[in-house]
Amino acid sequence: MSRFDVFREAGNPMFNDNQLKLGIFGPNVNNSCAMTLAETTFKPNFETNVKIAQMMDKAGYECIVPVARWRGFGGPSNFNGECMETYTWASAIAAVTEKIYLFCTSHLPTIHPIVASKMISTIDQISKGRIGLNTVMGWFPKELEMFGGKKMQHDKGYQYATEWMEVVLKMWSQQFFDHKGEFFEIKDGWQEPKPVQSPRPVLINAGSSKPGMNFAAKYTDFHFSFLESMEQAGEWTNHIKKLAWDEYHREINTFTTSFVVCRPTEKEAWDYYNYYVREKGDDEVTDIICQLFNIDTASQSADFNKKFRDNFIAGWGGWALVGTPEQVADKLIKVAKAGVSGTLLSFVDYLVEMPYFNENVMPLLEQAGVRIPVKKEKSSKEYIFTGEMNHSAGVRDVAKEVAVSLASSK
Repeated sequence: MSRFDVFREAGNPMFNDNQLKLGIFGPNVNNSCAMTLAETTFKPNFETNVKIAQMMDKAGYECIVPVARWRGFGGPSNFNGECMETYTWASAIAAVTEKIYLFCTSHLPTIHPIVASKMISTIDQISKGRIGLNTVMGWFPKELEMFGGKKMQHDKGYQYATEWMEVVLKMWSQQFFDHKGEFFEIKDGWQEPKPVQSPRPVLINAGSSKPGMNFAAKYTDFHFSFLESMEQAGEWTNHIKKLAWDEYHREINTFTTSFVVCRPTEKEAWDYYNYYVREKGDDEVTDIICQLFNIDTASQSADFNKKFRDNFIAGWGGWALVGTPEQVADKLIKVAKAGVSGTLLSFVDYLVEMPYFNENVMPLLEQAGVRIPVKKEKSSKEYIFTGEMNHSAGVRDVAKEVAVSLASSK
């Protein structure tokens, strides 16, 4: 029985029968994935996160992946500056949910592997086997300097990550072991409790360089990356699967991220996109982050620069899902047919926009056969986007959504 078969037999939602798995990205940070000053009811606090997670539980989503941030990037929005730490966040959300799979996103240089392994095992017990680990090395120098260190040289960082992961895997599976490496020395390593889920917590990583992809292929279950086209999505998926199998005789799946602007009409969707991205986008923080990534947009054509910056502001460069429910569903179906296992979604205003997506897009994905229908309570709602959430011509009200119940849920 393969590792993936064990995950499936254990009932892990990340390995269920849905061809297209869905999650959300970054509900624990201010602005989530949108670099904008547009009005929103979204707040990255515990109360809001509970509402989002429980809504996802009922709708049948597979997972939530939080963002790990230790400080904001600056600019008027101080993008992602307010952030709930991901281990404690996951522990709290686990206690108030039943089915959704949760991840901790962890900057490996900021936490000892013994501490991380113990915390994940503890959360695994609280969640009854619903916690995974998203490993990142950290790329924002000011964050790592807060811990008294510096951003590691790239290849050295993945050597560190490799040894860090080896220690965690031993802590999860062995007792009374010794380890002496370049970065860690463990004497008589021991841990209880071990993770309760089988074969272990799900591991994910988004390394895009050659060392990063090799790390993902060797250790993780899902490789995350951004989409450029459906052709590129298929090529990337085939490449990482082949790399994992040829080099390490392992299976691996792929996952991406997308931002959603779904409205009853295409015009309404693009009007709101233009509003929160082009009128209210935080250009200052966008410039700061582009400089951190060494992205020289000034050297590109005006058309490339506009498209790149727009999607960067809209949702960290994720795949654009802008349009009517039918158009958004069609784009998601194409992602599934390209071989990508699933996508994380982000919204400007989760509590306003997710219910509309759940009511109007999810059934289309089920009809297309990429998701299995979820038994829902009968309800009939009319979602009316008003003010800035609709952004009709001449309207400039505070962003809000009014859901009018035409028949009470039964």
